[in-house]
Amino acid sequence: MSTQDNAQAIIDGVGGAGNISQLQHCSTRLRFALADDSKADEAALKAIPGVIGVVKGPQTQVIVGSKVGEMYTAVEKLRGGGSGPSVSQQRKPLTWKRAGSTVMDFVVSVFTPIIPAIAGAGIFKSLLVLASAAGWLDAASNEFKLLSAIPDAVFGFLPLLVAYTTAKKLNVNRPLALGLVGILVFPAFTALVATEGGLSVFGLAVPVVNYNAQVFPAILAVLVLSFVERFFNRVTWSPIRTFFVPLMCLIIVAPLTIFLLGPLGYYLGTLLTGAMIGLYNSLGWVAVMLMAGVLPFVISVGMHKAFIPPTIATVAATGKDPFYLVASLAHNLSEAGSSLAVAVRTKNATLRATALSGGISALFGITEPALYGVTLQNRRALVAVIAGSMSAGAYIGLTHVSAFAVVSPGLASISMFIEAGNPANLLNAVIGLVIAVVVSFTISAVLWRDSDSGTLRALGVNDEASAPAAASASATAGFTAAVVACPLAGEVVALSEVPDAVFSSGILGEGVAIRPTDGVVCSPVDGVVTALLDSKHAVGITTDDGVEILIHVGIDTVQLDGAPFVSHVTVGDRVTVGQILVEADLAAISAAGYDTITPVLVVNSADYTVTVNATGTVKTGDTLVSIEEKVKELANGAA
Repeated sequence: MSTQDNAQAIIDGVGGAGNISQLQHCSTRLRFALADDSKADEAALKAIPGVIGVVKGPQTQVIVGSKVGEMYTAVEKLRGGGSGPSVSQQRKPLTWKRAGSTVMDFVVSVFTPIIPAIAGAGIFKSLLVLASAAGWLDAASNEFKLLSAIPDAVFGFLPLLVAYTTAKKLNVNRPLALGLVGILVFPAFTALVATEGGLSVFGLAVPVVNYNAQVFPAILAVLVLSFVERFFNRVTWSPIRTFFVPLMCLIIVAPLTIFLLGPLGYYLGTLLTGAMIGLYNSLGWVAVMLMAGVLPFVISVGMHKAFIPPTIATVAATGKDPFYLVASLAHNLSEAGSSLAVAVRTKNATLRATALSGGISALFGITEPALYGVTLQNRRALVAVIAGSMSAGAYIGLTHVSAFAVVSPGLASISMFIEAGNPANLLNAVIGLVIAVVVSFTISAVLWRDSDSGTLRALGVNDEASAPAAASASATAGFTAAVVACPLAGEVVALSEVPDAVFSSGILGEGVAIRPTDGVVCSPVDGVVTALLDSKHAVGITTDDGVEILIHVGIDTVQLDGAPFVSHVTVGDRVTVGQILVEADLAAISAAGYDTITPVLVVNSADYTVTVNATGTVKTGDTLVSIEEKVKELANGAA
């Protein structure tokens, strides 16, 4: 199929041109905002040649790799260049579906960025509990108290973290938002409010509320601030806008926050916490079992994000969560067991590699590669996941396991189940983990049939006998070993640790990431520049042997529209190792709130064996990755 044919197939797959409200693209993905997400046919999209994967959420993302610029142009041309009346411009009546998507997008934008801080703090605290229980640290010692202050500070100032992410989402002045919400956790304010007999101002009683670890007061305050700031920015004379707008915002929003928004947000958080705990108290282990069983479907439509706010609120209020995180442990490890069984049983080399990497990722709490790459596409594997999830969920629910940190459960984060004075909590969590892996692995191994695999059908393989021929036809030949040099100086980071599932799952190709200390990006290979976005944050180079290299500076830095980047090459230029491609202002990227971590990928790594050679600190020009021709196992009959 030609690029134009593929572009038309993508348009059809997302529900037609009339269903596209907005289209953007970054270095690898077409990002669609759709009027009706249900019209997007994920299976049809994945079957289109050149489409690497599909991610559904607040946006429908179609991953096409290094040829995204060409595909974007073709799609825009076919739908009229976006010049016609878009769905959003037609101002259609608000529907529950559209409202839900808007709310979910807001929840994801506000809560997802703060999860690493909360997760790190929670695991840190659990390790302190372990150290105390093992007798390594005395809980009454100054050392223990000082170390405990580190994670406690994260939860104590949680309103400020939420204020920052909310302000970023709503495009509000972030220092102003932090200053406003900071009132609620300012020691002098909290001491004054806690005065015996209460406090009243101008005859109004100030509600006595402890805002530490609260999230909803900050959200409500910044929401109101966004309207007030926008209004005064519009009506204020420009020479005095710098000080007058924030002054009016503080005069209006601060009292509202103290007397109304803060207490209202606290009450909302209490309601959500009560709802989560109430559901668990009413159904007990059955609630955990059912939640674990439906999580594959909940995650597949992105609705698991809705559980983040009440889970954070529950852990902040009670110190633990006996429901969602516990059910996630059962599900995550069941994804691992089922995928690993597929890796053992399948005769398809491509599926085996996907299942093996996905299963290992799921063992450590990252389920997207297994879920999207294996189990959702293969009903027998999915049945095994559900069975393993519900079996483990029933056990850990019956034994009253609780989680004490908001992080995706897995082997790496198992300390999140350490409870002071109750070693059985961790023991039962580990037993539940084993049940999930064993049950899902066994059922998947027994039930698996390659002929039923949606993945194999997508590859055009209809039975086991035809698999070798299919693989043989796609084998590569004539490639000599090559190396990829470090394009910039910094610290080598495993690709799995990149905070973007599309990169960390390996869906765009194998490779590694660098956390840069220098923004000068140099060519890692000899070749031709085949991709360079207008935003300049990503460069694609193809070597003479056909190896496609992608250097992606930062995560979501496409949003910066090229401001912190200076390009020294254009598409079609021949480059040599060490030649400067792009200069990035790392300080400006960080100041804008974006991660500077830089993935370096072999986009067409399915054809090659990619080995990461570098670790630790590297400088530009050091050997980063080596590449060799891959001999496809399946071509030899999967003997």
